[in-house]
Amino acid sequence: MQFDLKNFLQNAKTAYKTQFSVTFSEDEFGDFRVLQPAECTFTAEPTEEGAAMSLHVQAQVEGECARCLAPVTESYDFTREYLVRMRDLDDPDFELPMDAEGCLDVRELVYQELIFEVPRVLLCSPDCLGLCPICGKKKADGCTCRPAENSAPVDARLSILKQLLS
Repeated sequence: MQFDLKNFLQNAKTAYKTQFSVTFSEDEFGDFRVLQPAECTFTAEPTEEGAAMSLHVQAQVEGECARCLAPVTESYDFTREYLVRMRDLDDPDFELPMDAEGCLDVRELVYQELIFEVPRVLLCSPDCLGLCPICGKKKADGCTCRPAENSAPVDARLSILKQLLS
């Protein structure tokens, strides 16, 4: 979806509002994916200085717990606010996804905001204990494995630490 921001900044007298869905089934998010189309609302209001814009996103993501590999499904509901002035469009460091004609790529903006909103490390719970390094079972499921007292460290370079602790 394209929004002609340059034209809006030059000529707008009334507010603009649209609701839309964005499907991200083909997009790469790293360690998670967006399950259903994200439901979005985009508004722009003319101000004396330029335009006050707002993007509201509701999305559900799925991934794996970084500690125990259990499936994780989380819902995200957030709003981002932007204030844009005409001179911002000429700034090479302007952060919104714009083309050369001054059109804002709203779909790309939703994608970027999801990347920033969803944590890089998903957890099934904040206190997830992860997997047992000995048996591979979830520690929360009652794993009773204990490392052997005299076992060698995983990395031989760390053996000096064991000697220091003795």
